[in-house]
Amino acid sequence: MAVPAPPAGTFPPHHRPAPWLRPTIRIRLALLYGGMFLMAGIVLLTLIYILAAKTLKEGTPEFRVFGSNVRLGNLSCPGLPPAGTADEINSAIAHCIRNQRELALHTFLNRSLTALVGLTVVAFAFGYAMAGRVLSPLGRITRTAQRVAGSDLHRRIELGGPDDELKELADTFDEMLDRLDRAFESQRRFVANASHELRTPLAINRTLLEVQLADPGASPELAQLGKTLLATNERSEQLVEGLLLLARSENKVVDKKPVDLSEVASQAVDQTREEAQVKGVELRGVRSRVVVQGNGVLLERIALNLVQNAVRYNVPEEGWVEVSTEPAPGCAVLVVANTGPVVPAYEVENLFEPFRRLRTERTGSDKGVGLGLSIVRSVVRAHDGSITAVPREGGGLVMRVVLPL
Repeated sequence: MAVPAPPAGTFPPHHRPAPWLRPTIRIRLALLYGGMFLMAGIVLLTLIYILAAKTLKEGTPEFRVFGSNVRLGNLSCPGLPPAGTADEINSAIAHCIRNQRELALHTFLNRSLTALVGLTVVAFAFGYAMAGRVLSPLGRITRTAQRVAGSDLHRRIELGGPDDELKELADTFDEMLDRLDRAFESQRRFVANASHELRTPLAINRTLLEVQLADPGASPELAQLGKTLLATNERSEQLVEGLLLLARSENKVVDKKPVDLSEVASQAVDQTREEAQVKGVELRGVRSRVVVQGNGVLLERIALNLVQNAVRYNVPEEGWVEVSTEPAPGCAVLVVANTGPVVPAYEVENLFEPFRRLRTERTGSDKGVGLGLSIVRSVVRAHDGSITAVPREGGGLVMRVVLPL
């Protein structure tokens, strides 16, 4: 079964480019420093070459030989004749001086270019080292942000050193973490308090209704009213449990353990089998063993919600639900496919919103409270996974959950 391709601009772990090939800020700054040094060196070398050529031309003395049958000794120019007329000797001396001047400029240029190339390499290395030293606080900020991404909001950068722009950025980031930590702590306290305050009265109401229904002397009208109120109370309990689970699953899962995804899916199928038999829905599928890192309770909630939805929103006759698990490169795949009503492609994304159903804005049926797929998506994201839904030809959906190993 095909696995969705990664988003554009991202790389799987085994295809990520080497660190020294990535266009990091450090490399760009080193290239900028080296490039500026190279440009300045070329301009300086050009000016020096022009000035040297002008100086050699203007400062070289001119020699004139007069007389006849002139003889020369200790010759340094190979083309200078040892004897000849004055005009021949003067012409040869002038040609020799020009050649010596051009040779000196050529030697100067070659040596200067060699020195410039060497110094440019040194400048690139020096720029790379200095950029790393200057940008080291950014690496610290990045590492702290990565740890915070794992729901560890207690970490702080606490950057020392001079009061520059990087320290200001780190202090601002620490202040933001303080506010986030307080906000998440307030949310956790609210969830804990809401769990107690909302569950207790609902549990009391359920107990009172069950006691009343157990009274053999109750009238039929009173018994029917009690059953209606009990069903309403049960629906409220499901809503509260779903909201609390949705709130808890919005954070990252830090304490991960090995979980067999096929076992989780099989348990969800077993828990839904009785309901499927009542509705005449066939449960099938091949579940291959694949182990992922995560929270077993939350992963079971993913499979259970998907299978329950697939059973409840099915066709009246000859319906089926196929639940399968299989390994894929670097991930595990859970697929839940079912027959059912035709789902327009433009309405698929709305199914993952809280209290939304197909062609309805709010919940209004006895099939659930409208939080099943919202909880599934939140739990999948908390496990760094992804979920997609694709309409089937003839009706129904194919839900595909991809979880990293």
